[in-house]
Amino acid sequence: MKKNKFSQTWMHEHINDPYVKLAQREGYRARAAYKLKEIDDQDKLIKAGMVVVDLGATPGSWSQVVREKLVKNGEINGRIVALDMLEMDPIAGVDFILGDFREDEVLDALATKLGGAQVDLVLSDMAPNLTGIPSVDAARIDHVCELALDFAAEHLQKNGALLIKAFHGAGFDDMVKRFRATFKVVQTRKPKASRGKSAEVYLLGRGLK
Repeated sequence: MKKNKFSQTWMHEHINDPYVKLAQREGYRARAAYKLKEIDDQDKLIKAGMVVVDLGATPGSWSQVVREKLVKNGEINGRIVALDMLEMDPIAGVDFILGDFREDEVLDALATKLGGAQVDLVLSDMAPNLTGIPSVDAARIDHVCELALDFAAEHLQKNGALLIKAFHGAGFDDMVKRFRATFKVVQTRKPKASRGKSAEVYLLGRGLK
C-alpha cells in the first residue's frame, strides 16, 4: 500500500513537473536535458570539434543536448559516442554502442569508433538501481561514480573534463577527494532542474593532473 501511494505521489509530481512538460514540448527524451543545458551554460563544457562520450546515455537526452551544441549549418562539428547497457533509439549523428563499458569488447568497440582520437569530455548521468537501504545504496552509487572516473582518467585528453551525477551521503566526500587527486579543478553543481529534495549533485572535474 505504501509503495502504491509513493508511486501515485511520484507520478503526480512527474506529470506536473514543469521540466517534464518543457521536455515534451521541446522534443527532449527526458527532463535531465535541462540539467546538462544549465551546467553547460555556466561552465561552457561543450565546444565545436569536441569528441564527447556519454556513458549510461539511454534514453538519450544528454546526447541530444550535445548534438545541438555541436551542430552548425546542419552538420555536426565533432564526435558523439553514447554507451549504455539498454537500447537507445537512434539520434542522427550519434554513434551508439550497446554494452557494459567495463567489458573489454565494449571498450574495443569504443576505440574503433574513436579511431585513435582522445576524448575531450566524458558525461555520466548514470544512477544505480536503489534499494532504500542506505549502506547498500551508498556502495552502489560509489561504484558507478568510480567506474566513470576510472574511464575518464584513461580516455580523456590532458585538458579534458568529466561531469558525473553523484549523491550527497556516505562516500560523497571520498569521491570528491578522488576527483581532486585526478583533476586540477573540481566543482559541484546543483542545477535548477535537479529536484530540490533530491540528494543528487553533479561533480565536474577539469584538466587531468
